[in-house]
Amino acid sequence: MQGIDKYAHLSKVLGYKFNDVSMLELALTHRSAAKLHNERLEFLGDAVLGMVIGEALFKKFPQVPEGKLTRMRSTLVKGETLAELAREAKMGDLIKLGPGEMKSGGSRRGSILADAVEAVLGAIYLEAGMETVQEVILKLWQQRIEKLDPNAHPKDSKTRLQEYLQSRKLPLPTYEVINISGKDHAQTFEVGCQAAGLDDPVVAQGESRRKAEQEAAKITLEKLLNES
Repeated sequence: MQGIDKYAHLSKVLGYKFNDVSMLELALTHRSAAKLHNERLEFLGDAVLGMVIGEALFKKFPQVPEGKLTRMRSTLVKGETLAELAREAKMGDLIKLGPGEMKSGGSRRGSILADAVEAVLGAIYLEAGMETVQEVILKLWQQRIEKLDPNAHPKDSKTRLQEYLQSRKLPLPTYEVINISGKDHAQTFEVGCQAAGLDDPVVAQGESRRKAEQEAAKITLEKLLNES
């Protein structure tokens, strides 16, 4: 009973209880912990999630063009959203990690949490089928789907990074062009982004300074979120 009880909160959040607990345990096993881990289930869950969310948006917004549907789906299935759901379900406490990942705070890392969510969805699909996993996904994502505005323009990465740092009363990030290579008509810009909370600047490339800065800001924000 003890092994089943520790999943009680997760089962309640999911609205689904596994018949085969070993399937859930596999979904929560990181590659650092065992040779048999959750990456295959993660692959399956990613596909199922994309399909279910895509269909939900297709039905909810019948007049919205493909580009906006794609943007909304990306917002719903991105790693940050998945990690938020994992934290709400207290999934980090249940993930099996190797000693190294455990010491480095892997149970709080956004990418590991996001992968576990996809793996759990893949496991539900295998055990109970498409209809059941669809119910689970729509239940978990319901509020986020209802809040969507097809005409909203998502903030760019530099703005989001700036707001994240400002909300924590931290200095604004700084950007520096490290290198410019290539011919005039096909240049590649290498930019470093230094932000409070990270020891070293994040370096990224782009075909313009603006794009390189945006990419560096995106990676920087992901790092800060993963470490928070």
